[in-house]
Amino acid sequence: MEEAKSQSLEEDFEGQATHTGPKGVINDWRKFKLESEDGDSVPPRKKEILRQMSSPQSRDDKDSKERFSRKMSIQEYELIHQDKEDENSLRKYRRQCMQDMHQKLSFGPRYGFVYELETGEQFLETIEKEQKITTIVVHIYEDGIKGCDALNSSFTCLAAEYPIVKFCKIKASNTGAGDRFSSDVLPTLLVYKGGELISNFISVTEQFAEEFFAGDVESFLNEYGLLPEREIHALDQTNMEEDTE
Repeated sequence: MEEAKSQSLEEDFEGQATHTGPKGVINDWRKFKLESEDGDSVPPRKKEILRQMSSPQSRDDKDSKERFSRKMSIQEYELIHQDKEDENSLRKYRRQCMQDMHQKLSFGPRYGFVYELETGEQFLETIEKEQKITTIVVHIYEDGIKGCDALNSSFTCLAAEYPIVKFCKIKASNTGAGDRFSSDVLPTLLVYKGGELISNFISVTEQFAEEFFAGDVESFLNEYGLLPEREIHALDQTNMEEDTE
């Protein structure tokens, strides 16, 4: 009689006790995880998964246990998959914050490509209305003039490398002052800042070899201190490292 009573008390105690053993500890952790999560921040589906994972079915029902084990495995997989998606979202958010901070620290507008100026009025407006901190490099060219095509190609590369510099090009015949830009002085480079002409180079390709590239034009402009320091593409490196993780 006393043994039966003792066994009953043990069963009652065990029914209220915390789970023991490896599986019991895991279940306790799942239950704690569910109770400690902020209800507003946990998606309903994730909360339900944690609830089900923390309350295994009766051990006496073997078929039910096997079904639950299979179901639990799928749910655990989905939960892990959800965590990975959360981690990817966090990386994207961090990347965006870095880009925003980089943008603010760059001080000024960004361009990144070559602007084709169609008229003399557009040329004057670009010089006069651009921000005073912006360096504007203008290539005055004409089709069929030696070196003009190569210089335009070089501008395309440099515009990408120096996005805070505004690179422009305009045909001499569209400037409204074609008589001042004859084929003898083309290609010509004009550099402006704050609405003022700070450098001009006529027949600029005479400074280069027969065949030249963007690096040659870059070195030439740097000799005269007309380009800022090239930006270090730290963000691109960060993106590559994150993508490989």
